[in-house]
Amino acid sequence: MEAKERFAALVQEFAARPGVQPPEGGSGFGSTALKVDGSIFAMLPGAHLVVKLPSERVTALIESGEGEPFDGGKGRPMRQWLTVVDVDAWERMAEEALQFVAARRR
Repeated sequence: MEAKERFAALVQEFAARPGVQPPEGGSGFGSTALKVDGSIFAMLPGAHLVVKLPSERVTALIESGEGEPFDGGKGRPMRQWLTVVDVDAWERMAEEALQFVAARRR
């Protein structure tokens, strides 16, 4: 399954949850993003899922090899964003990101 198809399935699963909005299209940062209460928690800016997590968690996942830094095209890593390496972890990582971002919005 290609990244876009896998992400579409993820969007379908998460979009039914309270407060979650599917991608709205367009261009620019977040145009392919799943949001909760208006804040991005997961997106597909290319061929890999990118999720928002606490910076300590991002560091740990990078160190363990489960993720890679995400720079958003800025040339330096964004500390709360992780590129998910393992496609089998997409759903689990999106769930963790949803919980993190939703808790911050309360």
